[in-house]
Amino acid sequence: MDLHFGDSKPTDDERAAVDALLGPPESSWEGADRSDADLRWAKGGRAARDRRDLLLPGLHAINDRIGWISEGALDYLCRRLTVPPSEAYGVATFYAMFSVKPRPATVLHVCTDLACAAAGANELCAGIEARLGPGSGVSVERSPCLGLCERAPAALAIKAGDPVRTAVSAPATVHDAVLAASAPDSAPEEPAAAMAAPQAGGDELVLLKRVGVVDPMSLDDYRAHGGYSALRRAFELGPAGVIREVTDSGLVGRGGAAFPTGRKWQATASQPDHPHYLVCNADESEPGTFKDRVLMEGDPYALVEAMTIAAYATGAHKGYLYLRGEYPRALARLEHAIAQARARGFLGDDVLGQGYAFDIEIRRGAGAYICGEETALFNSIEGYRGEPRSKPPFPVEKGLFGKPTVENNVETLVNVLPILTMGAPAYAAIGTERSTGPKLFCVSGSVARPGIYELPFGATLGELLELAGVREGLRAVLLGGAAGGFVRPDEMDIPLTFEGTREAGTTLGSGVVLAFDDTVPLPRLLLRIAEFFRDESCGQCVPCRVGTVRQEEALHRIAERTGAAAADDIALLREVGRAMRDASICGLGQTAWNAVESAIDRLGAYE
Repeated sequence: MDLHFGDSKPTDDERAAVDALLGPPESSWEGADRSDADLRWAKGGRAARDRRDLLLPGLHAINDRIGWISEGALDYLCRRLTVPPSEAYGVATFYAMFSVKPRPATVLHVCTDLACAAAGANELCAGIEARLGPGSGVSVERSPCLGLCERAPAALAIKAGDPVRTAVSAPATVHDAVLAASAPDSAPEEPAAAMAAPQAGGDELVLLKRVGVVDPMSLDDYRAHGGYSALRRAFELGPAGVIREVTDSGLVGRGGAAFPTGRKWQATASQPDHPHYLVCNADESEPGTFKDRVLMEGDPYALVEAMTIAAYATGAHKGYLYLRGEYPRALARLEHAIAQARARGFLGDDVLGQGYAFDIEIRRGAGAYICGEETALFNSIEGYRGEPRSKPPFPVEKGLFGKPTVENNVETLVNVLPILTMGAPAYAAIGTERSTGPKLFCVSGSVARPGIYELPFGATLGELLELAGVREGLRAVLLGGAAGGFVRPDEMDIPLTFEGTREAGTTLGSGVVLAFDDTVPLPRLLLRIAEFFRDESCGQCVPCRVGTVRQEEALHRIAERTGAAAADDIALLREVGRAMRDASICGLGQTAWNAVESAIDRLGAYE
């Protein structure tokens, strides 16, 4: 291991930020201001290396306090953790929310992704930059999706300090965004999470039934509305009984892969190697997706209870909740919920007096779409670049820290609660035979009532858009987000099931439904999708690293050319797309061509 520390020294604030996380250093080897006598030999060893997973929280601590990560601060963090500075630099530069170059303490992230782009994000950015001008003390950064698609266009202001302050402006105007950046504490309060769920309060709801009804800050209110009855039922059934119920319910993953949840849990629980880990993937970064955010903000205790059940069933005693760095309100709600659950005996060494120990630790992401892939997420938690691992071995055998790990997203976990309270047969009766239960859909774009909608599997696309109030002049609907596919306005009878969308030649994905009317320039939309994948590729494998760049280049050329020249580039796009789909390591490269291909073949985008 080659450690090359520089001569740069951390400032007092940078040192304080790291020490607040790790505690004061114990020797000069770790950076303490003491005699150099204890530098004659290395200290820390395995104990220090075992703290490598604190690298990402350490980078957050510095970035939150200062606004950027200097060489001196990075060196000091590396000394504390015995991490090679070159590796830590590679991690720090991997994430979009970090900066290793000086920048103002206040950063205004303005979303320019699909829903926000259609709502005038580029004009918003130009107006903000003109209003602020040079020397304003605010860095304006064009950002991928902020998960606020129902209120597009959106902006997130982050002002470094102790503590860090944040403010959201959505739907953003130039005035409101500038106010959020210049005075976060004075910015208008965000609307309640229930505002993103037009059906909130409906008796027919299963997953959203408490959103807008219970106080998300009150454990007592959650329990008064049926909270923790599912966990008590789980303790009655035992781990094997819980897994059997989940298996019989037909629940499959709601993140897009649709892998049977019961089978994953059973495979993890049966592994002889210990400890087992549970990881909740709350890093929903797919453009157009915001369902998990609404659940975490509106019903945070449900996720805490669901994670406890999943851990109990799979033999895990430690859970990690990997949360998007762009979700400050969800972070605050979950921190409060976990603290209250721990104080009241719903987490800790003896959950509900059952002799079962389980606790949850939140780990914040920092702006990397690829970390939605489960093994990239594990690497991120462990303190490495968020690059996917080759499989096998699969996570149920060797996942987080090389141990058996079960990983599910927020919506999948929350589905476990009604399975246990109503029973597997009643849950399986919802939806269709092959796609059981309710599903959350993220509807945005050219609709009158954007938001989260809960429908049983099997409802048609037309029925969903009718609920949302689709506008006249519908040009196309993007299913599944940037990694999904476009469908035409005459294909509204597509059933919203995993098998139904597959038979229709598209994908359900995580439940994104983005509607675009004829005012949205389709070629510019496709170019934005290509830019997104080029920017979010981790660069580990050649097909994706090179293919996403070539895809964007070809789309730029097509936008400027017509006829035979454009036809040549479309042929090149197909060749590059096939190579990415067949040879990329993970789903990012394998799906980067999907939306563009569907736009060309189904919509005639360049005819």
